Amino acid sequence: MSKTSKVFLISTLLLLIGVIAFLSCNTAKDAIAKFFSIPAPIYTYTIVNSWPHDPASFTEGLIYKNDTLYESAGRNGSSSLRIVDLTTGAVKTQVDLADQYFAEGIDLLNGKIFQLTWQSQQGFTYDQNSLTQLGEFSYKGEGWGLTDDSHSLIMSNGSNTITFLDPQTFEVERTINVYVDKKPLVDLNELEYVKGKIYANIWHTDKIVQIDPRSGAILGWIDLTGLFPVEQRSEKEAVLNGIAYDEKNHRLFVTGKLWPRLFEIRLELK
Repeated sequence: MSKTSKVFLISTLLLLIGVIAFLSCNTAKDAIAKFFSIPAPIYTYTIVNSWPHDPASFTEGLIYKNDTLYESAGRNGSSSLRIVDLTTGAVKTQVDLADQYFAEGIDLLNGKIFQLTWQSQQGFTYDQNSLTQLGEFSYKGEGWGLTDDSHSLIMSNGSNTITFLDPQTFEVERTINVYVDKKPLVDLNELEYVKGKIYANIWHTDKIVQIDPRSGAILGWIDLTGLFPVEQRSEKEAVLNGIAYDEKNHRLFVTGKLWPRLFEIRLELK
């Protein structure tokens, strides 16, 4: 083989390796953003539907699965797990927690509901239909939001770290860290896994961030300013916090702590 042929072969192989690496990224869009530093898109919203929501519920977790809406309400002395009628807001089934527990995020995986508590490092599991308590589990640090990717439980703790847990042993599998402009994006709260992305509410804001579950990279922002105006809220802690996704019908629901309404929204590129 001539020297020219060898150079051509090596160049071709290097180009092929580069193409494979490029295509092996999460998606072509993510790859382009990675290589050319395209800013993450910003979405606004259109309200599709609006329904009553218990204005006394300090919403910490929200799930919509199997045509059923589940909600975790927080604060010591009033924490609960609920099955709620979507269209009326009426509580159909409710389990109250002991006064020492401040309920936080919830997730439904493999027929069980998992519920976190804020600072007790204690979680509970329930039957998805009856809400009968099935067991308890423990974890390190604070519990905030909870979701899953069909394999692992995904937990936030108020920092910029998101932790993946084994749903059987509750051992830490791995963590990702979220940064914006090279600074930690803290106060990641309620979580929902939507079409391969982690949606995370940012506490005390009207924003939700879309996160790559593999790298922690920010894939998009959702600006919900004005959805429920600040001047209509009952107190300063009545903030946006509650994300649920109806996978079967592709519906996205959001609400907040002590909000009197729950909204179905459609995202619009800003």
